[in-house]
Amino acid sequence: MDEYKMNKPTPLDIEILLDSKRYIVSETDENGKITFCNDYFIEVSGYSKEELIGKPHNIVRHPDMPSVVFKLLWQTISSGNNINAVVKNLAKDGRYYWIFTEFEIRKDTDTGKIIGYHASRKSISKHVIEIIADLYKKLLEIEKNDSIESSEKYLINFLKEKGDDIEFSNIMEEIHHFY
Repeated sequence: MDEYKMNKPTPLDIEILLDSKRYIVSETDENGKITFCNDYFIEVSGYSKEELIGKPHNIVRHPDMPSVVFKLLWQTISSGNNINAVVKNLAKDGRYYWIFTEFEIRKDTDTGKIIGYHASRKSISKHVIEIIADLYKKLLEIEKNDSIESSEKYLINFLKEKGDDIEFSNIMEEIHHFY
């Protein structure tokens, strides 16, 4: 077991309020190990630059995040496509913060090979967090009681159903307008 897993912080029910004018930025290599983090990422996460560089980005993964979200995220970016996601992260002291993240691939300009990923994160509205938190709770429940595959089916069906839902469409529009 690696040192990080042994020293994973105990989650606290205390939210870190983010500055809506600032971005949390990081870059990773193609395997998800952190190669760059800005000062705001260091400030919010509570880790030092030395504690972050070279570590898997899941150092800030909150246990409330369903595995299926990361499965789909990695499938998308490793196939060369950018993706946006709402993520709940865990700070070193156990507090949490919700963010809207834009994941972009970085390619070698000569070979076209993916060499890493760039992520910019920003605060997100409470209304969106409420909807997403309920969805993630349901996905975690399905993963615990059944499987990631069942969770993925539920998520896909949820998105298909909500695609025609006016309230959900307004939420998605709010996310895009907010950013």
